[in-house]
Amino acid sequence: MKIICQIGVIFAVCWVSQIIEAILPFAFPASVIGMILLLVLLISGVVRLEHIREKADFLLANMAFFFLPAGVSILNYVDVLQSCAVQLVIICLITMVLTFGATALSIRATLRMLERRKKHG
Repeated sequence: MKIICQIGVIFAVCWVSQIIEAILPFAFPASVIGMILLLVLLISGVVRLEHIREKADFLLANMAFFFLPAGVSILNYVDVLQSCAVQLVIICLITMVLTFGATALSIRATLRMLERRKKHG
């Protein structure tokens, strides 16, 4: 029963995000709306982590499975990808370096904040 409730909470957030996407006068992905909505619900305490923990852990552990359809559908566009392969490789390298840099800076900032908290607390 607990898992069914957890699935219900997650699906309810997804459903509400789909409704919000349809109402918005501009294009904005429902998945992003859902993540923001879930974050707000968790921060406000309306939804507690215990309400979704097991099902969220399951979904995160099996995330690669959910990317299979997108990966397979790329095979339909191999000719398009081959025509701009050099540009794609350059873009991937640049964004990889930027992502690594942003991650390193975020970790460094988090460690500094944790050290300050230990010193003051």
